[in-house]
Amino acid sequence: MTIVEPHRAVIGGVDTHLDLHVAAALDPVGGLRGVEEFVTTKAGYEELLAWLSGFGPVVRVGVEGTGSYGAGLARFLLDHDIDVVEVDRPNRQERARKGKSDPVDAIEAARAAQSGRASGVAKTRDGAVEAMRALLVVKRSARNQCTSARVQMRHLVFTAPDELRSRFFGLTKVELVKQASALRPRDGDVVAYATRIALRSLARRVQHLTAEITQCRSLLRPLVEATAPGLLGLYGVGVEVAATLLVAAGDNPGRIKSEAAFAHMCGAAPLEASSGKVTRHRLNRGGNRQANHALFCVVITRMGSDPRTIDYVERRTKEGKSTPEIVRVLKRYVAREVFKHLPRPQAA
Repeated sequence: MTIVEPHRAVIGGVDTHLDLHVAAALDPVGGLRGVEEFVTTKAGYEELLAWLSGFGPVVRVGVEGTGSYGAGLARFLLDHDIDVVEVDRPNRQERARKGKSDPVDAIEAARAAQSGRASGVAKTRDGAVEAMRALLVVKRSARNQCTSARVQMRHLVFTAPDELRSRFFGLTKVELVKQASALRPRDGDVVAYATRIALRSLARRVQHLTAEITQCRSLLRPLVEATAPGLLGLYGVGVEVAATLLVAAGDNPGRIKSEAAFAHMCGAAPLEASSGKVTRHRLNRGGNRQANHALFCVVITRMGSDPRTIDYVERRTKEGKSTPEIVRVLKRYVAREVFKHLPRPQAA
């Protein structure tokens, strides 16, 4: 009698790149079933899933870079009800022993997903929060360039010919942009002419970037209000801060199991650094730094105008705590408040 062995479950691992993804398949006991390359298109994703399924039912896939090169593949796998685990980086010890190659990285991604070393659920990136992330990219870029252009205008005024320097020196940044954008350069002294051209160009750039920032802000508000209306009700939480925190959580915030996990993800939870008879904690310098900065902005706002926070700071200061220590504690409290207002998955 012929005994037919049933298909065993498969764990996948993918090392992602711009043009090609390298996938590896493992059996339940960690044995390597195969390694293959696939193009980064929808057809390539379908081939990758079909290839993995050829070894048996796919249980889980560890994907490197689910927020960059692996974003499209992660969305495709999640749409097909495949559990996707985010793999941060390859095992350094394994890389030191075997060197660096795409197949090795793919195999290590699969082993990380199988062993539980990598356990973070990937963001779905398919809803309003992903739209917020795109708008925040534009807004931050425009704000940085706007600041840079204003600084350049100031320095041009400092070194401009006397006529221009006396005209623009001491103006507020709003008046400087307004008056410089209306300049009508005429031929004459070559330095004065070129400086007028430069000031007008920078001023009009600032106006254009300011309009971009305003547009992004107007688009962000309804998205935030529809996704997490309670978040804007927290003291010190504005539209951009709320959007930044929602982006850190993702379109599927249910992947974050507790407020402690959310605080750790934001870098607002201290890390244990005990050894022997010494019990201590140290500052967490990891996590999502943009979310950490958003929590910092909320804390600074509350320290300046929230009576409850002002009383707390005075009390802890009398106890001998420094301002940075107080800020770190307050960021942890704010993270706890924010987690309560994150959108939760609806029960079926």
